[in-house]
Amino acid sequence: MAGAAAGAYIVSMIAIQVSAIPTAVVEAVRATNESPRYRHPVHIEGATGYGPCRHCLQTFKIGEEQRLLFTYDAFDGIDPLPLPGPVFIHARECARYPEDGGYPEGLRQYASVPDAYGAGRRLIAEVAIDDGNQPEAIEKLLQLEGVEYVLVRDKSAGCYDFRVARAG
Repeated sequence: MAGAAAGAYIVSMIAIQVSAIPTAVVEAVRATNESPRYRHPVHIEGATGYGPCRHCLQTFKIGEEQRLLFTYDAFDGIDPLPLPGPVFIHARECARYPEDGGYPEGLRQYASVPDAYGAGRRLIAEVAIDDGNQPEAIEKLLQLEGVEYVLVRDKSAGCYDFRVARAG
């Protein structure tokens, strides 16, 4: 996009970075059938919901694909106090969503709750989005004083989907 910093996607005036679960974590889960850090067993099942896969950020093909359910700490690497929860990934190999890919278009149709966090995992604000305006809402949250990153959660299930921060 013209005027964007290298490796960044402009929502409007803010360059953002979308962080899906790291590939190293996904590969370890698939290889060991254990959740990282907690060593809980991984559960495999046919996809009964859209997801998304927390690695490629694509929705699951219900009734066609296998998915892995495991415990993941969405704050791992950004805050020492853990807050684990359940997440799904594809059972088969998939490519990690690109950090400069902007808000995943395929997920705009699904209601979400972007939570804006500051230092020390302090929740500053959250909004519920039902109308596909997640990128605009995230831009507003990132402009709030003290916000360092936004965790996007599924509105109906409440589980973590991915993290968004200012690029750079």
